[in-house]
Amino acid sequence: MARLVVPIQCIVPPHMLRHLVEKGDARLRAFALRALTQSARIRGRREILAALPLGVSAGEERRTIYDGHHGTTLPGILIRGEGDPPSADPAVNEAYDGLGATYGFYHDVFERNSIDNKGLRLDATVHYDTDYDNAFWDGRQMVFGDGDGVLFVGFTKSLDVIGHELTHGVTQYDAGLEYHDQPGALNESISDVFGSLVKQYALKQDVKEADWLIGKGILGPDIHGEALRSMKAPGTAYDDPRLGKDPQPARMKNYVKTSDDNGGVHINSGIPNHAFCLAAMALGGNAWEEAGKIWYTALRRFQPTTNFQDAANITAQVAGELYGAGGSEQQAVRDAWAQVDIRVAGIRGPSRKAAKHVLADTNGSALVAQLENVVEELQSVAAAFTQSASH
Repeated sequence: MARLVVPIQCIVPPHMLRHLVEKGDARLRAFALRALTQSARIRGRREILAALPLGVSAGEERRTIYDGHHGTTLPGILIRGEGDPPSADPAVNEAYDGLGATYGFYHDVFERNSIDNKGLRLDATVHYDTDYDNAFWDGRQMVFGDGDGVLFVGFTKSLDVIGHELTHGVTQYDAGLEYHDQPGALNESISDVFGSLVKQYALKQDVKEADWLIGKGILGPDIHGEALRSMKAPGTAYDDPRLGKDPQPARMKNYVKTSDDNGGVHINSGIPNHAFCLAAMALGGNAWEEAGKIWYTALRRFQPTTNFQDAANITAQVAGELYGAGGSEQQAVRDAWAQVDIRVAGIRGPSRKAAKHVLADTNGSALVAQLENVVEELQSVAAAFTQSASH
């Protein structure tokens, strides 16, 4: 079967959809193929928008929710703007509240003014496509499918999903982490970390009360599982004959080497996810206060090619700067990484400024390469469709 590559930053990982194409019945294969096809199509939009300074900064919190009416043209019909009364549509209100909770978290905890730290307006489209099994950040706005009702239900129901996807925007502006192999898995992990913290902050949960799950509440009623991922126990979130078994490792000794999923970005993210959870549990209290501050400060120092070892070194360095070299906070971070088989390789000197990233390619060569990749992915999806139709 052709390799299915879906590098768009969606909440549902491609290995789940690939398993459905291979193992599901005709109806479930159709759902999966539709999601894969749309993901490949949307990837071109995300990469182009991410490469151009197209975002509109309002300077303050400004949420706008659109209804896609089960089509694929974005953004759709305006339904609710900032300060408007609730809609009769629960999905609109869930998206509005989720965007607000994420904005409030970053503003209150890190004094950050929206995704770009310049007041970027927060736009979202609900009811995207028909039975669409995903949610994603396209480089400029959030997009939510309704799910098919069997495998997945409405994606606006999960606050950590909303926080996860919007954090891809934070990473886009602050670190520009490449979306493949370890930098890509770190990109996904950062979104899981802060998606979880958005939920914990909204619910006022400490580290012991938090469930450390990503995507709880979006799996269908008959699916054997509780979420998409578990930060506390990677590899245990689900085990279902239709979706497969959660493949995430918790330690480097189980790192998955694969060419699928851009080098396993949704799979190997379990390793840094677990490191953060271990550090937060060791520090205790509210995870956003110490562990979250360490990871957020470290994120702003990451480079596009930062890998797991780099992340371990930087987070340990930051912990020492914030709370004292050799202190309990720094030791907790060191120990957390050690428990996932990554040893901090030495503490660097004075902190460096956050990297600045090129937002536009002046000769257009990068955009041409990105569009060529989109064509290749659409061809892969078409091949998968042909093979599934022959079964």
